[in-house]
Amino acid sequence: MNEILDEAYTRLHDSGPEWGDELSNHGPMAAEVLVRRGHGDLVPRWIDAYLRRLDDLPAPSERITDTTWHTALSDFGRIADWVAYFTEELHTHPWRDVLAVWWPRLLPGIAAGATHGVIRVSHALRTLLAGDESEPAVVELAHGLAWWAARSVGVPFAVPAGGLDSAAALESVPRIPIQQGLLATRLGRLGTEFTTALATLRPATDPDDAQQRLTDLVDAATRKYLTHGHASPVLLVHIATAPNAVLHALPALPRDLWAPSLTSAWAASAALIAMYAPTEGAPRDTLPNAPTANDPIAEVLERAAENGDEHVIKFTDTAVEVYGRREDPDVLAAAVRIRGLLGG
Repeated sequence: MNEILDEAYTRLHDSGPEWGDELSNHGPMAAEVLVRRGHGDLVPRWIDAYLRRLDDLPAPSERITDTTWHTALSDFGRIADWVAYFTEELHTHPWRDVLAVWWPRLLPGIAAGATHGVIRVSHALRTLLAGDESEPAVVELAHGLAWWAARSVGVPFAVPAGGLDSAAALESVPRIPIQQGLLATRLGRLGTEFTTALATLRPATDPDDAQQRLTDLVDAATRKYLTHGHASPVLLVHIATAPNAVLHALPALPRDLWAPSLTSAWAASAALIAMYAPTEGAPRDTLPNAPTANDPIAEVLERAAENGDEHVIKFTDTAVEVYGRREDPDVLAAAVRIRGLLGG
């Protein structure tokens, strides 16, 4: 149990998952990162400031049951009903059992809330997998699953059947001809050229291979943000953080769900590239470099915590993970890049 994080969860659970004009509530996700990365002392005041922008969670209106849930899927007007449903489910059944049932149901709608549904679920799972199964931590999973269900929206899928590794497949993604409009409008422009590109990914041979290919996708997408993130600095964060969310959910899932999870994460990341990324990246010599401090990881994490922007915090968390695997300075440069794009 982490008292700082559990207190943050409790304070945030009276708020809905979105505020204003469909803007996402990142509070629980950012708080989880700050605590896990050793900056928990900043969380109470960060939450103080963040709560001011949020909208209250509405009251439930109609009970969702195991036989009626289909009718409430993708209906954000039922968000409070979904929170009540998953809270009851998680109080009645072990959280791993609930997840095993609902993960495959929700995967087709992975674009929910511009992928924030799956991302919030994953941050909650990190807390649970680390041993904090307190009431606030379990309820946080309920809120994440509820958001995913209420905003469920699919992207075109194609079963991987090609020979490209994750990085090469990401480079092959075609762009939609008109990169304008809301997410739903852009999703409607993803056609056969896009699904053909999805199929070029080499299929996973077993669950462990699916995990490795997903890891490679996260690594490639994080590097890509450095050169392409300027076109849509907020939305393009999720080309890396969405597959990373799925990657960190795998240990909580049955192994037979790992390959389908790769397929869904790949489709979501590729869709965001197609809809928001420019064809040509910015020249490398115009972009920042990684910090030269003795401990560059500590440097970028501290700067992200000081910056306070939720997207900066979450993307930097992913970039640091990738650096730990690859020791590629460009992924830390991407963490510097996002601060410049979003201010700070």
